[in-house]
Amino acid sequence: MAKTILVVDDSASLRQVVSIALKGAGYDVIEAVDGKDGLSKLNGQKIHLVVSDVNMPNMNGIEFLSAAKQLPAYKFTPFIMLTTESGEAMKQSGQAAGAKAWVVKPFQPAQMLAAVSKLILP
Repeated sequence: MAKTILVVDDSASLRQVVSIALKGAGYDVIEAVDGKDGLSKLNGQKIHLVVSDVNMPNMNGIEFLSAAKQLPAYKFTPFIMLTTESGEAMKQSGQAAGAKAWVVKPFQPAQMLAAVSKLILP
């Protein structure tokens, strides 16, 4: 059975690039347009990994990550932050909130897939 990944980004084109790469690697993908939408998708179904942008309207990626970690079903779900933010302070706040990996845009799909494969066990 394919593993399910939630992709949260306010950029439709970026969601599409990430989704194509993940689907091409055999994953099922659910998309959300921002943190609030992402939280609404965390409705008890098994999500194996979340790939989230940091800078989004309504609820940013760090707020989304923190809120998701409060939900018992997603407490141990790994998060990859996919963002233009490369500053140490932002990375540290992401790590403190529970992010397992930080991929800076622009990125190569292979780079993101390598991070995904390290965090999702077969």
